[in-house]
Amino acid sequence: MQQATVRVPASTSNLGPGFDCLGVALGIHNRVTVSGGRGERLPAMARGAGNAFFKRAGSRPFPFSCSIAGDIPPSRGLGSSASIRVGVLYGLNELAKRPLQRREIFEICAGLEGHPDNAAPACYGGFNVVRGFDRQMFTVSAQLHFVLLIPDFEIATSEARRLLPRRVDRLDAVENARNACAITAAFAAREYLALRGAFADHLHQPFRKKLIPFLDDVITAAESTGALGAFLSGSGSTICAITLRSPEKVARAMLAAADSSAARTILTTADNRGARILNHPPSSILHPRFNVPAY
Repeated sequence: MQQATVRVPASTSNLGPGFDCLGVALGIHNRVTVSGGRGERLPAMARGAGNAFFKRAGSRPFPFSCSIAGDIPPSRGLGSSASIRVGVLYGLNELAKRPLQRREIFEICAGLEGHPDNAAPACYGGFNVVRGFDRQMFTVSAQLHFVLLIPDFEIATSEARRLLPRRVDRLDAVENARNACAITAAFAAREYLALRGAFADHLHQPFRKKLIPFLDDVITAAESTGALGAFLSGSGSTICAITLRSPEKVARAMLAAADSSAARTILTTADNRGARILNHPPSSILHPRFNVPAY
């Protein structure tokens, strides 16, 4: 059977003030296996990625199936949907003899996601600054640790976006821009101590914390234990802290502040490689006579 397996990293986005424009790939992954031929009914997300791939590639569609395994929890603000879409797109690209470049796959995924801050790190790895389809990537030192507190409840991105106000105070917007610039400069220069105090946000976290009532307490606990800062990962419910030292101590403090026996923590570092093909299909690729199956 012709198939390709793609390993795609999780991502933490926004980093506090960098709403919809900053993201970092993390060292936890999903593995998406795309196989040629008819299989079980595709999930809507995979079906949408497939349709977008064939349209962009300009090639005749062929039937496929996919399976997903890995460690990225869904609807927790860790880029699970972006990892699945990127995995399907990369897998189809392999089976179709690579008609698309990585940038095109990123653009398709960003369009499907509705925002590019998870799509960019999922594709490219590292720390990404995105502006529409324009992006810059900087590698991240393994000395920088990411401590993830993952609650036992999901948050839909659409639900979290409905909480955001239509207008924000000008001074708050200025502080957000200042902090997002400081974060970008610190990652670009690898001067990570400059991150301290730069994660404050006024655009989304104050409004989303009603969905995560212990958000402020967990952030305070992480910073009091030595973390450079902490923030809501994407739209939540995960809370991410960044530290250069004692990640285990930071994790224990975050768990205690959450006061939830069902929450858990993951300690990880950045993934600087992005999406990777783990195996390659045989030289005889799917023949274009096949049509997309009726789902």
